[in-house]
Amino acid sequence: MGLAIGRALALRGREVVVVDAEQHFGQGVSSRNSEVIHAGIYYPEGSLKARFCVEGKHKLYEYCVSHHVSHARCGKLIVATEEQEEETLEGILAKARANGVMDLEYWSGPRLAREEPRVRATRALFSPSTGIVSSHELMQSYLADIEDRGGVFVGGTRVVAIHREGAAFVVESEVHGEAYRFNAGVVVNSAGLGAQAVARACSFLDPAAVPPLYFCRGNYFVLEGASPFRHLIYPVPEKSGAGLGIHATIDLGGQARFGPDVEYVEDEDYVVSSARLPDYYDAVRRYFPSLADGALHPGYVGIRPKLQGPDDAPWDFVVQDATTHGVPGLVQLFGIESPGLTSSLAIADYVVECLTL
Repeated sequence: MGLAIGRALALRGREVVVVDAEQHFGQGVSSRNSEVIHAGIYYPEGSLKARFCVEGKHKLYEYCVSHHVSHARCGKLIVATEEQEEETLEGILAKARANGVMDLEYWSGPRLAREEPRVRATRALFSPSTGIVSSHELMQSYLADIEDRGGVFVGGTRVVAIHREGAAFVVESEVHGEAYRFNAGVVVNSAGLGAQAVARACSFLDPAAVPPLYFCRGNYFVLEGASPFRHLIYPVPEKSGAGLGIHATIDLGGQARFGPDVEYVEDEDYVVSSARLPDYYDAVRRYFPSLADGALHPGYVGIRPKLQGPDDAPWDFVVQDATTHGVPGLVQLFGIESPGLTSSLAIADYVVECLTL
């Protein structure tokens, strides 16, 4: 997200410096996800997630074509594994249409058997505009656009404090352990899991304006051998709204992986929890009954920057600008989880609008 925003500002003639606490870009949320280009079908009508996902999807496909970023419009099936779940599909279809996504279609059991013979389901919704993308190539391309216009990426830089001096911001940081201060006319806080910490480091902001942060882990397990599916396979979403269920995605190399699950944790921990593997076999076999014992192997872990706790209603994206906090030149982004990757170009354009109003 930070690279997409930096790119959008650089394209408009701004002098851009993207700083990251990690040495290299994309070491957190950005590289630990399903790499799915979402269609925009799950989110409440009028929400930022719905708006930015639908708009961002179109922009992202166009960008990938024009900038030669590896991607595939492979489509997704949301499957009901029993008749009781078919009612949930009706709700998903209605929500998709409310968001302007009009290309979903029902697949009957016989068609599913022809198209995806390894999948067990009574009915499914097919989303043809869902796809996959190489998140690493995408980030590399965003950064190349920044650098082509004179911008820079500086890794290993931890923001310690941000102050106001007149109309400028003074950013105190540590660069490889050494103290360094610099001035900026505009600050965009797009620090993912660290966004709340950066916000609390702003001496001029009311801490009460900073939303809560919950770490929500998701494990991914990979399937040995070639993918048994041609499309992405999703069960109906979890009723809690915390996740979309343990689904099957395919990477651009043709390997299938399953995940993520939902596990609220206190700290960042990126070790795959093999103890959760039995739950994966149970969940996946509901729609892929021929999954063999021992076929799943640890892949990786992602952590979502949730703004709601385990028993709370889902939050939308939160984008704060001067109309929210009263500080010109500052934009803060919180809770940018899925569909953040899909939404990146749309959110970047919105941030530019916030800074130019």
